[in-house]
Amino acid sequence: MAKISRDKYKVEKSVFDQFTVRTLRKLESDGFFDIETLVPLYMGKESNIFIGYGMHGDVVVKIYRLENCDFNKMYDYIKNDPRFMNIRKNKRDIILNWVKREHRNLLKARKAKVRVPTIFLVKNNVLVMEMIGNPSMKIKDQIPSNPSTFYKQLINEIKKLLNAGLVHADLSKFNILNYNEKPVLIDFSQSTPKDSLRAREYFERDLRNINTFFKKIGVKEKELKTIEDFKKK
Repeated sequence: MAKISRDKYKVEKSVFDQFTVRTLRKLESDGFFDIETLVPLYMGKESNIFIGYGMHGDVVVKIYRLENCDFNKMYDYIKNDPRFMNIRKNKRDIILNWVKREHRNLLKARKAKVRVPTIFLVKNNVLVMEMIGNPSMKIKDQIPSNPSTFYKQLINEIKKLLNAGLVHADLSKFNILNYNEKPVLIDFSQSTPKDSLRAREYFERDLRNINTFFKKIGVKEKELKTIEDFKKK
């Protein structure tokens, strides 16, 4: 793995508050990664994603920003989740529970044998996960060689997730990896129980997103658009 220079890391570190830096140092001392080898992968809406190296080999380090993320939007999602009904509308409390939510969702998806990254640890606003591939690219950047087969596999993963009682709620070409021509789902912070207040709305939005993408790349399969469609399948 290419190493990031000490000067480069200082630049990246400057976007984080001292609470986050202390969390990273603790994880480093526990052997999860070496801070000086963290390589920026991409910046998301609420988090920065790095590749690191430690006791689990190459890992993805997802760091939620405490100072400049849309915690009001987070609250709009999490307040309808029956598992987090008593959350306070406090910025740090919302963000730290948001991270716990992603952790919990990933564990549940993994238990249901949905193709998702293994999660090694969550601490405060940091998640350490398995790196898929070297790393694998999102389907928007690596179009499946057989889109129809890939689409069918993806539908099966969504069905397994639904049977486990979860709706992804943020599924799109940005949150599906192409790993050896098979889909891997990522970014589970918005995922919600299928019996929560807006789950159907989120589920059908997910389906519109993936149907639109796969139609553009030539898939002509009959589209599944509702929860009822999955029950019939």
